[in-house]
Amino acid sequence: MKNTIIFIGFFYSYYIPILYSAPISFNTALPVAQGEYLIREQIIINRSGDDPSGLERNRSENNVVTTLGYGINHQWTVFGTLPYRDINLKLDTNNTRVTRSNRGFADLTIFARYIAYKENYKAKTFRVAPFLGLKLPTANDSANDNLGNLPRTTQLSSGAHDIFAGVVLTWQSLLQQIDAQISYRMSKESNGFEIGRIVRFDGSYQYRIWRTASTDSIPDYLYAVLETNLIHQEKNRVNNATDDNSNGRRLFISPGIQYVTMRWIVEFAVQLPIVQDLNGTALKNSYIARSSFRYNF
Repeated sequence: MKNTIIFIGFFYSYYIPILYSAPISFNTALPVAQGEYLIREQIIINRSGDDPSGLERNRSENNVVTTLGYGINHQWTVFGTLPYRDINLKLDTNNTRVTRSNRGFADLTIFARYIAYKENYKAKTFRVAPFLGLKLPTANDSANDNLGNLPRTTQLSSGAHDIFAGVVLTWQSLLQQIDAQISYRMSKESNGFEIGRIVRFDGSYQYRIWRTASTDSIPDYLYAVLETNLIHQEKNRVNNATDDNSNGRRLFISPGIQYVTMRWIVEFAVQLPIVQDLNGTALKNSYIARSSFRYNF
C-alpha cells in the first residue's frame, strides 16, 4: 500500500496539475506551473453607503471576474482579467429618489509575473516575484440614461490606460502559506478625468485546518484564510482640478475559507472595512464579499 501511495503521488506531481492554496483578494500570487493554464471565476459583491453628503447615496456593484493565467516557463507567468460589472447607484435628487444603473463588460487587465528568486527548503519554499501590468480601456466610459450622463462611479471604464507594478512574496510549507505584495498604480487622463494614483499593501495567511482521510489518492484540504488590504488612493482630478470628495485610505480585514482538491478550489472571503479615512464626502464601503472557483488544466 505504501508503494502504491508513493507511485500515485509521483504520477500526480509529474503528469496532472496539482492546486495549492493562494490569496483570495488579489491575483498576483496565483500559482501556475510551466505549460499549464489557470482559470479563476470570481463573484464579487461590493456594497457602499454611510453617505456624508446628505444625498443618501447607496451604491451596489456585483461583478463576475474571469482570470486566465498561463505558465510560460518556471519563471514567467502571464495573466488576463476581464470583469462583468453590474452597478446601481441610488440617491436623492430634487426631492426624488432615483437609481442610476450600468452593466456590461469592463476594462481588460493584463500582467506578467517573473519569479526572480526562489529557495526550496525541506517541505518549504520561498519566492520573490515582481510583476508589471496594464489596464486597457476596452469598455465604454461615457454611458448615459434618461437623466443624462452617468456619474463616474457608475461608468464601466475610466477611459484611460492604467500602468501598475509591484512585487509579491510567497512563503509556503505543508501546513501554511503567507503571501504579501506591494503595488503601485497610475492612470492617465481621459476626457478630462484622471483617477488618483494607488499604493496598496496586501497580505494573506492560509492555514490548513483539515484534510480528508484518503489513503489511496491525493487528499483534499481545508484552509482557514485571513487577509488584509491597505489601500491609499490620491484624489481624482476633473478638468485639471482636484476632486476633494474622492478616495483616501482604507484598511480591510478579510476572513475566509478555502477548499483545495487536486484539480479545483472553491473559496469565500468577506472584506470588512476597519479604517476608512476618506476625503470630503467620499462614499464608504460597507463590505466586499468574494466567492470563487479555480481550476488548473
